[in-house]
Amino acid sequence: MSRHVADRRTSDEGGRLKNFVRVERETGEEGSHPASRALHERPAERTDSARLREFARIDRGHTA
Repeated sequence: MSRHVADRRTSDEGGRLKNFVRVERETGEEGSHPASRALHERPAERTDSARLREFARIDRGHTA
């Protein structure tokens, strides 16, 4: 009797990582559009006022 599919160990070849690296090489720096690259690299804008507003809401006892 053979083992079940779930009982077999996965290979240590790093298949997912290998595919991610391949995609990055093919569509990396020179392959992607400059606007997409700039959008990806720009810092996230976070406002402290929204965070303060949520803390105050929780402090008052209001729930979602």
